[in-house]
Amino acid sequence: MDWVFYSIAFFVSVLVTGSAVYALYWSSKKGQLRDLEKGALSIFDENEPVGQPTDFFPGKSRPVQPVAPTKS
Repeated sequence: MDWVFYSIAFFVSVLVTGSAVYALYWSSKKGQLRDLEKGALSIFDENEPVGQPTDFFPGKSRPVQPVAPTKS
């Protein structure tokens, strides 16, 4: 009866491994792995620029916002 469990576990592990290999193949074929920096920076905009955290945790004070230099 142990062979049934082992055969099902083997089939599931082959299926998960095959899915992971196919996902890597698909992502490389579609260009998802070409420019990782562009994807990482796409979440930032003018309201939250890169390197300036604007989020806060409840119960803690907000971070001090840097003052933009004025043009003279």
